[in-house]
Amino acid sequence: MILYPAIDLKDGQAVRLVHGDMDRATVFNDDPAAQARAFVDAGCQWLHLVDLNGAFAGTPVNAAPVEAILKACPVPAQLGGGIRDMATIEMWLSKGLERVILGTVAVENPDLVREAARAFPGHVAVGIDARDGKVATKGWATETDVDATDLAKSFEDAGVAAIIYTDINRDGAMGGPNIPATEALAQAVSIPVIASGGVSSLDDLTALKDTGVISGAISGRALYDGAIDLAAALAMLKD
Repeated sequence: MILYPAIDLKDGQAVRLVHGDMDRATVFNDDPAAQARAFVDAGCQWLHLVDLNGAFAGTPVNAAPVEAILKACPVPAQLGGGIRDMATIEMWLSKGLERVILGTVAVENPDLVREAARAFPGHVAVGIDARDGKVATKGWATETDVDATDLAKSFEDAGVAAIIYTDINRDGAMGGPNIPATEALAQAVSIPVIASGGVSSLDDLTALKDTGVISGAISGRALYDGAIDLAAALAMLKD
């Protein structure tokens, strides 16, 4: 199982939100590229980046820090937030991003996800952000009646590289991930599923790994707060 350290970008800084609330942001580093390098130096194999402003704006906002991270770090990175058309997808992949994460458009324009996955095999992931099992879009500000599992199943034949499943109620709250819901989603589809939201201890990572069906986990606040030692976590996941 791959551990993806998260760098959430707001106003050019690396932050963490609680439950996706932009008004409840804690700044952890005003140099996101330096933060990314620290994660790489600790041994991480991937980076998970989110343009929080972009998620609300619907277009990239924190492009400069993302580009700085891509230039500074030799490991692959995935990015979500504000990626809602083919031109933006092409732009990010041309700049060295390994994987784009499509969230809002997965609900509003699923044909774009399919088109992008065909055009860029292995480089397109779907971000499914859910509150009580129902998908939320536009930076989690818009509630929908779309069931998370139904949405995941709808892309079963699309060729997407991964599904990133975030339980919004767990995100940034250090209360542990929603393992049953994530495991059930992973069992419902053949697409690799990455867990996000609430991953806050080595025990959480062990429990996710022990499901045998979850391919990755994203953690942010726990790494910044020191609740998870990144090097120790990476060593544990290799066993």
